Amino acid sequence: MDIMSIETTGASWQTAQQDNLGCSGVQASNAMAQTDLGRMNNYRSIISRVGQREGVDPAIIAGIISRESRAGNTIAHTGGWGDNHNGFGLMQVDKNWHTPSGSWDSEEHITQATRILVDMIGQMQTTWAGLSKEKQLKGALAYYNMGLPLSYEQVDAKTTGRDYSNDVVARAQWYKRQGY
Repeated sequence: MDIMSIETTGASWQTAQQDNLGCSGVQASNAMAQTDLGRMNNYRSIISRVGQREGVDPAIIAGIISRESRAGNTIAHTGGWGDNHNGFGLMQVDKNWHTPSGSWDSEEHITQATRILVDMIGQMQTTWAGLSKEKQLKGALAYYNMGLPLSYEQVDAKTTGRDYSNDVVARAQWYKRQGY
């Protein structure tokens, strides 16, 4: 699957306000990903190894890390905890559904979170068997954030900012252009 061929609307206005951006959409997602690039580069080799081992494009992992923790910026001072102490690590593994493993910025953590995503991709391939791999991936990204989406047409209806899969895809596309 080519991450660059996935259609995306990018970040909502609500999400873009994290950085007080005067725009939304792909432009906002790109700006936030670029802001996170310096911190993201600290994890580049780990992301690459995990992506290769787990069969997930490293750019997708980077997109999730950017969206979930701004490459660690929002959780570095909390011991890795975010989302009212429910999410842990760079990829914010939800302690209500999973037992977080590893330190918040470790390869073990990124591996665990990526495997959770891989499981969700598999579930979407079964649930949305008639849809393209690209649409199944967007469904899996929404699932990673907020639970199983009802339909592709409502993929982000219940996600944070109502844009999670679209924002992660746009950020991932930006990271792909940076060599991730």
